[in-house]
Amino acid sequence: MNKSGPASSRDGADQDQFLTILSREEALARFEAALFPRELAVEERALSDALGLALASDVVAAMDVPPFDRSNVDGFAVRSADLEAAGEASPVHLRLNDETIACGTAPELPVVQGSATPIATGGPIPRGADAVVMIEHTQPLRNDAIEIRRAVSPGQFVSYAGSDIARGEILLRAGTLVGSREIGMLAASGIARVLVTKKPRVAIISTGDELVQPGLPLRPAAIYDTNGAIVAAAVSENGGDAVFLGAFPDEEDRLEAVMREALATSDMLLLSGGTSKGEGDVSHRIVARLGKPGIVAHGVALKPGKPLCLAVCDGKPVVILPGFPTSAMFTFHDMIVPVLRRLAGLPPRNDARVTAKVPVRIASELGRTEFVMVSLVEGDEGLIAYPSGKGSGAITSFAQADGFLKIDALADQMPAGTDTEVMLFTPHVRVPDLVIVGSHCTGLDVVTAPLARAGLSVRSISVGSLGGLAAARRGECDLAPIHLFDEKTDTYNTPFLVPGLELVPGYRRMQGIVFRAGDERFEGLSAEDAVRAALKDPSCLMVNRNQGAGTRILIDRLLDGVKPDGYWNQPRSHNAVAAALAQKRADWGMTIAPVARAAGLGFIPFAEEHYDFALVTARKPRPAVRAFLDSLTSPETRAALERAGFRPA
Repeated sequence: MNKSGPASSRDGADQDQFLTILSREEALARFEAALFPRELAVEERALSDALGLALASDVVAAMDVPPFDRSNVDGFAVRSADLEAAGEASPVHLRLNDETIACGTAPELPVVQGSATPIATGGPIPRGADAVVMIEHTQPLRNDAIEIRRAVSPGQFVSYAGSDIARGEILLRAGTLVGSREIGMLAASGIARVLVTKKPRVAIISTGDELVQPGLPLRPAAIYDTNGAIVAAAVSENGGDAVFLGAFPDEEDRLEAVMREALATSDMLLLSGGTSKGEGDVSHRIVARLGKPGIVAHGVALKPGKPLCLAVCDGKPVVILPGFPTSAMFTFHDMIVPVLRRLAGLPPRNDARVTAKVPVRIASELGRTEFVMVSLVEGDEGLIAYPSGKGSGAITSFAQADGFLKIDALADQMPAGTDTEVMLFTPHVRVPDLVIVGSHCTGLDVVTAPLARAGLSVRSISVGSLGGLAAARRGECDLAPIHLFDEKTDTYNTPFLVPGLELVPGYRRMQGIVFRAGDERFEGLSAEDAVRAALKDPSCLMVNRNQGAGTRILIDRLLDGVKPDGYWNQPRSHNAVAAALAQKRADWGMTIAPVARAAGLGFIPFAEEHYDFALVTARKPRPAVRAFLDSLTSPETRAALERAGFRPA
């Protein structure tokens, strides 16, 4: 046996010295080194024609989804402050405004104190309202009024603008396979055409004198060709355009002509049979003269699959799979799928069926079987299933989830810490390499972009700064983005850390008062003077942020205990604040400069906050964590952050 390595450009006599056994890792490394890096063929397609293809570039949202605050139920838009004292023994009566808001109907009348507006599911929330009461929880009265016997919380049954998709965030990464969920997500954002990677055309040939195609009579000593059909199907499953050319006998001249024609018209050539050292197996001899560098591995330490032959002929992969179907499919999925998926622009395949632990209590409605979509992350003690928190109207909840869990109809909750079965949407779920849980920012996309290009998967779950810190303490994430100001020490973030967490400086982003450009109540004022001016004007309506957000701490610091009209309107994102002002549902609020700039709003700087990362120290050695830290400090990322309106630490 030849010990000098597999032959490539040797003559026919030398080529007979093959089957130098390589390790799986060495064989795959040689194969990939001969093929990559390379430019993949891309094309622009209409959304309807992109199904089953991989995105060739990141897709960025050009608008908020939903584009306005909207109702989740049929009912009445109300001011939660009007219902604070409502109860069974103390009903509250509200007069109805003279309009009904339906889908596609722009509100014209504000909801003022003591009033309510009928609203349908999906209808835009009118000015002044900060919650919706279900119609089932009201009683009609005479003289166009309703009676309500229960209090409501701010934001009840309201989906805020940008709560599903925020303008400027990356909707889908390059390499994402476009399925029905992704098409729905793109359509919801108004995207009609996408850049995709062309499917590699894969020619498939079965070889062997004994082969007969299914459906034909089986002659003595012959067998049906199983590999042709199964390999073609497996190619299609993994992003290739499979073209089965048939089965051919071991006649060298005829087989070489077919192989050369197939290679000339395809991006990849797969053969099955003809890899063992026998006088009748001629495929490997033909491959050796089809182009440079030729055979890079012939014989791999696999069981089954030892006689696998890997070659690259003038830039195109050529593979001879073993003849036995079991061996052929084992080696195909283990050795060929990674290369095929890279050629198709797809991420690596990773089949999984999992049991996972639920980290938080999930409330459920008694009497109804509930299915909760979850995202899977790796915790310190196994898989964690994070429930989606975006609501039933959010298309991203379905598109970005890995699967779902079921809560029985007789249960009113699933307690935190429950080990439960997660039913997967696809058999190819990949647990992310890096998990980020905490405050959301579009700047995160800039930092994680190099990781995505390196093949590392990143999952970011937005739960706010305080929620991220809690997840980090429980060991459910690698990093928690935070921007929390401590008034006692007059510093950001550090006072909130606990043992086991360390602070990684991130970047600075300017928070400020935002208003519609040209509003003379705010033009030319400082942030403090602008707030004072707003508080003096009873008609000036604010939009707040949710509790637990770092921005909320800054707002409360400016208000100094005052709760003006609009205080309980508490969307969960910077984009929703901007949308409320742009659509004149509010007159002022607080957001970050890049969001204000993108929305064309006036902006008064107030505080340059520190958007940093609480790192779980025990996870620091992980490759994906190191890659994130390297990206954060790289000149390229720092420059990209500056272009996006942030200032690197």
